[in-house]
Amino acid sequence: MAENAELVAIARIARPRGLKGEVVADLLTDFPERFDGLEAVTLVFENGERRSAKLEDSWSQSERIVLKFADVDSAEGAETLRNAEVCVAENDAVDLEADDFYDWQLEGCRVETIHGEFLGEVREVMRTGGTDVLVVVGEKKDYLIPFAASICVEVLPQNRYIRVDPPEGLLEF
Repeated sequence: MAENAELVAIARIARPRGLKGEVVADLLTDFPERFDGLEAVTLVFENGERRSAKLEDSWSQSERIVLKFADVDSAEGAETLRNAEVCVAENDAVDLEADDFYDWQLEGCRVETIHGEFLGEVREVMRTGGTDVLVVVGEKKDYLIPFAASICVEVLPQNRYIRVDPPEGLLEF
């Protein structure tokens, strides 16, 4: 994995498991099967340190995943990995359908109306159980914009740009 590659977090290490250096991690991907055959990852620690790691084994455990890294053979060694994000290079992310996007592709995008009015930048994508909502941080106020095709009429993450056609009243909230 290239040292300067943009990284995508696919799991966050929660705690050690057992005495042999295994860790339990929370999934940050909708594709847990992506761990099958995965050998090399980058661990990103809370202090910003990045470390390449070789993944020896992985298996599902409830809603989490258990990971075993090479050269981590004790509970103490596993403890040093707590809260680290398990990352892959952006270009190794699972391919999505044409109109589907990862949150990290939308975060930071400029948002403008179909009339050219700049609203702000996407800070996060909120999961609501229904239609996802873009949290757009503007200069004077923040906006909550449903991420629906009828509203987000042009989505160009490669250009860091989203054009919206908000229904009347949406921007007044």
